[in-house]
Amino acid sequence: MRFGIFINSCVCALVMSVAIAPSAVALRQAQGPSGSLVTPLSIDSAPLVTEPVEGPASLPVTVTEPVEGPASLPVTVTGPVEGPASLPVTVTEPVEGPASLPVTVTEPVEGPASLPVTVTEPVEGPASLPVTVTEPVEVASSPQLHSTNKARSKTKAQRYVESISRSESLKSSVLGVLALTEGGDTLASWNSGQRMVPASTMKLITTGLAIHRLGPDFKYVTRIGYSGFIKDGILDGDLYIVGGGDPTIASKDSIAIPRAKLFAQWKSFLDKAGIKKINGKVIGDGRYFDGPIEHDTWSYQDIGTAYGAGGNGLCFYENAQDFRVSAGPSVGSPVNVTVSFPNTPWMRYEYPCRTAPAGTGDQIYLFNSEFLPYAEIRGSFAIDRKPKTEEFSNKFGAYTCAHYFCEYLKSNGVPVSEGPADIRLGRVRSNLSSNEYAPYASRVDDLNMLGQTYSPSLKRIARETNLKSDNFYAETLFRTLGRRFHHSASYDSSYVAVNEVMKNIGVSADDVRIVDGSGLARHNYISPSFFVRFLSAMMDSPSFADYIQTIGQPGNRHYESRLKDAPATVKSRVHLKSGSMNGVRCFSGYIEPSTGSKSDTIIFSIMTNNSLAPASRIDPLIDRIITLLAADN
Repeated sequence: MRFGIFINSCVCALVMSVAIAPSAVALRQAQGPSGSLVTPLSIDSAPLVTEPVEGPASLPVTVTEPVEGPASLPVTVTGPVEGPASLPVTVTEPVEGPASLPVTVTEPVEGPASLPVTVTEPVEGPASLPVTVTEPVEVASSPQLHSTNKARSKTKAQRYVESISRSESLKSSVLGVLALTEGGDTLASWNSGQRMVPASTMKLITTGLAIHRLGPDFKYVTRIGYSGFIKDGILDGDLYIVGGGDPTIASKDSIAIPRAKLFAQWKSFLDKAGIKKINGKVIGDGRYFDGPIEHDTWSYQDIGTAYGAGGNGLCFYENAQDFRVSAGPSVGSPVNVTVSFPNTPWMRYEYPCRTAPAGTGDQIYLFNSEFLPYAEIRGSFAIDRKPKTEEFSNKFGAYTCAHYFCEYLKSNGVPVSEGPADIRLGRVRSNLSSNEYAPYASRVDDLNMLGQTYSPSLKRIARETNLKSDNFYAETLFRTLGRRFHHSASYDSSYVAVNEVMKNIGVSADDVRIVDGSGLARHNYISPSFFVRFLSAMMDSPSFADYIQTIGQPGNRHYESRLKDAPATVKSRVHLKSGSMNGVRCFSGYIEPSTGSKSDTIIFSIMTNNSLAPASRIDPLIDRIITLLAADN
């Protein structure tokens, strides 16, 4: 009994002296005659390992005093040992009777290791003191050691991930990593099932689902129609701009049709119908998208910015608005703010923002709503900041579109008697400040259609979405799935549609939470494991060739600073999407093989949450992981 109690004490002491970390690769158990490898070693063997060993190996143990018969003193190491390690076991009582002294290592050991067992009391008789290793030992090896089972050792990427998990930059942060080959080999893994906020890497999922379900050549349609009748060149009724969700209308994006060209196309429809005057309104019809224009979990500060502009069925300039901002003459004085584009004369703005001391930065925010044409620009702007253009949100995209097309028609000889309007709750609004609505708008099916225009292809929109990390485009794609397959663009319907498309490609979303398309919501919870499953499933999509072209590459537009020190042969094989917000830095994507087949493609997801370190300290760590992964491929 005394002997058994002593054994347990030795085991506990040893386990506590070893750093414990999860194994990074799928490791095989060593097999011997009884299920484990046990190799007896001579009593004068030295346990120092100086050469690399992969797979099960026996490690000798030296006994410096006589042993009274063989003894059983099992010791188990349950975590990897990094660097030179000494794992002593001391026997402080005499051992009587037959005994063996096995030491079992169940995780890899990194670095040279010495595993001595010292007996400080006399032991009578010869002893067999085996050490059993049931996982690969990644160390230097002496000729004495023999590996009987080949197993894959840790990759350089895995070792690096384990080392940075304890770095100062990620102190008290959450790190999640998973990198697999398409063939199923695990190259790096750390907290891979941990759900985290993905930020803009969410766009990989949104664009992938849209391309897979709608097709890369899908285009949005905008129609021009009218109510009433045409007589003698006069439209006695209203002209409708019927939106179909096109996010590129009047966008400053290079893929968009220039505004003047688009308006000229719309006017050509009127010319063909002989319309030279409109006795009525130009109505911006955004009814194609129902429900709130932004998600209800978005930050109040975010929804006032251009990147927080919600989408609707008819938009204009990505529902953004530019303001020119400059500091006042002294600390405490008002900030100078002027509207740049688009001009919105129906809006009333207040500017309770003040000039702040030097070094306090830009803390300007716009607060607005879709219910009233009123907004405030609050916060502060440091006196040492240079003048700049601030991009805020515009809640009246459909009305703005109608306004600018109305002005275009007037300047090109087609007067509009009642000016612009939009539709809210089914009624026409010509005066946004009034609670009095006109009669209900005409049903779209009852309109007389004059013509239609098309957006750029979905594959081009998706590419801009990922390269620019365009939240507006992403939200439009997300809600389009709901509108197309559940006849509603509300976020609830869109979420249902997203899950159905996910199942169509063979991926279950039961273990994640998805609430929007851009990743702006902090209520999205995605794990590295899910990202890898999704990206792997996309490789089997008929649209994968188009999909991967939407994902950025190091050195290209918007990714100029990624993998700066990596050779061009590595950069050219990496496709990645970044995601960033306060405390969040994530990257996911693909690494194409330098040689070999599709099964050698690496799919990776690297996520950090709750970090206080700036991106400038975290990005190099992530870049290094990606570079190491690519180097082995």
